[in-house]
Amino acid sequence: MTPPLLTVLIPFFNEQGNVLPLVEEVHQVLADFQFEVICVNDASTDDTAKELADAQSRWPDTIRVFSHIERCGKSAALFTGLKAARGSWVQLLDGDGQNDVRDTARLWPQVMSGHGLGKVGIIAGRRNSRNDSGFKWLQSRIANGVRKFVLRDDATDTGCGWKLIRLEAFRDLPFFASMHRFLPALVKRAGWTVQEELVNDRPRWNGQSKYGFLGRLGAGVFDLIGMFWLTRRGGQGIAIEWNDPRAPETRSDK
Repeated sequence: MTPPLLTVLIPFFNEQGNVLPLVEEVHQVLADFQFEVICVNDASTDDTAKELADAQSRWPDTIRVFSHIERCGKSAALFTGLKAARGSWVQLLDGDGQNDVRDTARLWPQVMSGHGLGKVGIIAGRRNSRNDSGFKWLQSRIANGVRKFVLRDDATDTGCGWKLIRLEAFRDLPFFASMHRFLPALVKRAGWTVQEELVNDRPRWNGQSKYGFLGRLGAGVFDLIGMFWLTRRGGQGIAIEWNDPRAPETRSDK
């Protein structure tokens, strides 16, 4: 079978009530495009696994499901899906319904045409409105400001789960826990550029957020220190023979 051009990758942890509506929306909105859906169940303890089985039974030609034996976190779930992805671009969506796949449908024609992309490795969503409490909005605003100052990653809203990333760029990235919070910085370190697009932000459909303030703050400080160190170390080389989009246009063909 011809590989799909787009892989929609959705990690789930305890998202019962969100699985089927989200997967159905993906199929309806992207019906005109060639795509696959990879769902990763990060050892959910509710009915998420059952709903994923129902979804796979309903759309057997497009959905693949992978289930972690034990909970490993969002970054590990993304890498599990990455290993199976076949599309040339991977659309990351959160499993709570807050990301709007209509933004994918809007931007995908530009990606397919390649017009103006150059060496863009990731299109990072920037929420045009926030459906969070004032306190959560404030802490996110501060965290984004500090991160952008330290890492210079050309992104203003890395907390947004909507990200469209080139598979080639995704596979260049190192894995560590919570690396999903630093995707633009990691992609930029690998020699790609970052493009931001305004995207819709919706209220969570069902369930509760998995992130608390203190846990996020503690992990964020240590992760930021590690990222500061990592981004100041060299990235991988680019060979002339690769015909790589990251290579300068004036490169020698000798």
